[in-house]
Amino acid sequence: MNRHLPLRTATLVALSTIVPLALTGCGSDAGATNTASAGEVTKAEKGSAKDLSDVCPATVVMQQDWQPEAEHGGMYSLVGEGYTVDTDKKTVTGPLVSGGVDTGVKIEVRSGGPATGFQPVPATMYLDKDILIGAVNTDAAIAAAEKQPTVALTSQLTVSPQILMWDPKSQDGAKTVADAAKDGDPVVTAGDVIPALLESQGMIEKKQSDLSYEGTPQRFVTEPTILQQGFATAEPYIYEKEISSWGKPIGYQLLSEIGYSIYPEPIAVRAEDVDKEADCLEKLVPVMQQAEIDYLADPDWANGVIVDIVERYQTGWTYSEGVAAYAAETMTDLDLVHDDPKSGVFGQIDGERMKEIVETFAPIMKQAGTITSDDIDPESLYDNRFIDDSISMK
Repeated sequence: MNRHLPLRTATLVALSTIVPLALTGCGSDAGATNTASAGEVTKAEKGSAKDLSDVCPATVVMQQDWQPEAEHGGMYSLVGEGYTVDTDKKTVTGPLVSGGVDTGVKIEVRSGGPATGFQPVPATMYLDKDILIGAVNTDAAIAAAEKQPTVALTSQLTVSPQILMWDPKSQDGAKTVADAAKDGDPVVTAGDVIPALLESQGMIEKKQSDLSYEGTPQRFVTEPTILQQGFATAEPYIYEKEISSWGKPIGYQLLSEIGYSIYPEPIAVRAEDVDKEADCLEKLVPVMQQAEIDYLADPDWANGVIVDIVERYQTGWTYSEGVAAYAAETMTDLDLVHDDPKSGVFGQIDGERMKEIVETFAPIMKQAGTITSDDIDPESLYDNRFIDDSISMK
């Protein structure tokens, strides 16, 4: 099966080349094929915590870092029934519904990756000020800190689903990256952050780093001795169930277990908007905290939206109901989404963890020439002021 796989490292800092946005004319398509139900909806009481109409833009625009997938489920879960799809701009717009309450505003979720010329989310946010919210990986935030600073306001996934994967037979049943890579086989990625991290830990030698990953399964299938990047929430299912030329399990290890400690795709705003949009964010951030929890509890509606719009965007990216369901289950099974361990609050950013992330990745990026200075204040990258500390997964 010729399946286009995630070129997710488009979100990694090594691919941060800025290109002009390629937004074209409107190709609105209101004919939803999503057969799931969002459930009963009531209108928010005027002035209540979920009434966003008096403090937020009429349409809250959110920018994702890649094409629609279940890892973005919290954001897509807020898109209510009756949504419309712009097949040119790769956006979906509908009433912003939180927990069965229509907040009185619309949400527009914009696809990333090819829809933005593979531009990093911070760059897109600074080019188009209509965007209020962006999903900005912490390493992308570090890379952009000097010229396009963003501030994370709440996490969504707590742990990155990024993996290195390998063929168990070719790597003698290896269970870890260290064991799988010990014989010197190529480690194939699309960015230099991951191999640089592994080199710093003595797991691989520089000569093993191969940055030629282009997002298809062809090389892994024909050269099964390589190690290759992927997502724990997608590739194990896809390679075994949907790629007929492979059709068997893969071995893998989460990169979070060996130092890839970033916050994946937290909800962020431009630094200038933390104060300017405070009245909106005071209500919106708790909505975003709860959305991720609600999505994992009942992913059917959001998964239906995701599969529907992927089909209609027609970018070459494919995404089945099976992958979406597997991803949601795996996020729970692998505990990729959980309360902040220190505070017990879902979505709260841990300052000590952020400090460690900066201390780990800023020197790597400086050495690679991605940033000119690694003197970055970790506290400038997050703000917990809008967090509702009553929200927890327990």
